[in-house]
Amino acid sequence: MSERERLRKAIRDLHGVESRHAGSVVVRDQFRGEVTWERIVEVFSLRNHPKATSAYAWSHQTDDGGRRYVAVLQVPPVRSPLDAVRASIAAEAKARR
Repeated sequence: MSERERLRKAIRDLHGVESRHAGSVVVRDQFRGEVTWERIVEVFSLRNHPKATSAYAWSHQTDDGGRRYVAVLQVPPVRSPLDAVRASIAAEAKARR
């Protein structure tokens, strides 16, 4: 299974909708002039979701050597791949507390 297929599966598993790959975007986030996050975010068009027409997805290696797949819907306040990354980072930080 390819990386994009795994991301499509993550969207289906997390959000219950089918998707189609629409493109790839390099996302780079900075804090105080330092790059804090940089990787490719895949953009997917969604089929039959009641609120979102797109999702942003990527994967990353976990501390234990596994792989985590992230899929964020384009629902306000998320309007861009960068917004999706920031929302995911905030959610992960909140979950750790």
